[in-house]
Amino acid sequence: MPEALEAVRRLLDLRHRGRAEDLPALLQDAAPLLGAKSARVLLIDYGQLELWPLRGRGADSGERVPVEGTPAGEAFEHARLITSPEYVWLPLMHGAERLGVLELHTSGAPDPELEVIAALVAELIASRRGYGDAVEHTRRREPMQLAAEIIWNQLPPLTFAVDGTVVSAVLEPCYDVGGDAFDYAANGDILHVGLFDTVGHGIGASALTTLTLNTYRNARRSGLSLADTYRSIDKWIRAQYPGSFVTAILAELNTVTGRYDRISAGHPAELVLRDGRCLPALPTPNALPLGLGSMLRRPPTIISEQLTPGDTLVFYTDGITEARDRSGALFGLDRLTGFVLDELGSGVTPPEVMRRLIHTIVSYEQGELRDDATAAMIRWQ
Repeated sequence: MPEALEAVRRLLDLRHRGRAEDLPALLQDAAPLLGAKSARVLLIDYGQLELWPLRGRGADSGERVPVEGTPAGEAFEHARLITSPEYVWLPLMHGAERLGVLELHTSGAPDPELEVIAALVAELIASRRGYGDAVEHTRRREPMQLAAEIIWNQLPPLTFAVDGTVVSAVLEPCYDVGGDAFDYAANGDILHVGLFDTVGHGIGASALTTLTLNTYRNARRSGLSLADTYRSIDKWIRAQYPGSFVTAILAELNTVTGRYDRISAGHPAELVLRDGRCLPALPTPNALPLGLGSMLRRPPTIISEQLTPGDTLVFYTDGITEARDRSGALFGLDRLTGFVLDELGSGVTPPEVMRRLIHTIVSYEQGELRDDATAAMIRWQ
């Protein structure tokens, strides 16, 4: 126990002076205090396919570790401790966000305080990542296009959980996305969620998406209603990008009562999943795409639904359902629904369902997506 506390003290010292790239050497020095011969951080890449050693001073320049079929990958997939006779793998969780895995080569029985150490390492990565580029250098396995750089810098963490409610999202192609985005915020009892699909691609689309995301946040933080949030975003898109538009779902979920309100601005209806089945689709669209709202005089319609505990909502852009295989067959809504129901029925967590879904879409299109593909899931308990 005293040795574990000394390891914590050394790691905490990084909070006040240090960068993420300093963590590998610090961990290696602290490993004997944790009953380990060595310790290293493995971060998930942007494609969520492989785990890579964190770059930095004293870092192991070892090879990638696939998520599929490895103990480290199992620890990441299921967010739980995995052991072998010589190694321990612990998930690195920043809140509900999966950052990667802490791997320790043990020299005996592992210290029971390792989960505390893993939590601290995750916090250090999250807090220190902005002071250098070691985390980005580690996670990027190919050059990121500027449009994607802009979008990723706008997004919240992929997964968030509060009081039994989980929201998780994915987007692909992760190195070249430009027109799709999502956002969420939990304020009091209300979870705000927005999913956006911008017309076009590249820098132009990412600029329009940036305006849309920040106008959405400004409206939300100004206390505007759902209808007025729609009007505000619509007004700014029309003023700054006349002729352009963004399809979107703007939603609010009361995490205490389960009341769900949303506006579909020219966007496909979300899936509403309950007790292993998909409920009839909610009416959609009930407003014109953002940027075209002035073409109708009536205000946007708000659709409401009362959720029951355990319900799941799945949002998606058309890049998901309109993915095509080699023969030209669409992935389609039925295949999407069946996939999510099967995964949830097997006890797979929302972030892992989203990770597996996006890789299923990429495989369906033989690794070359024709359009941005984004999906988000809310599970209300």
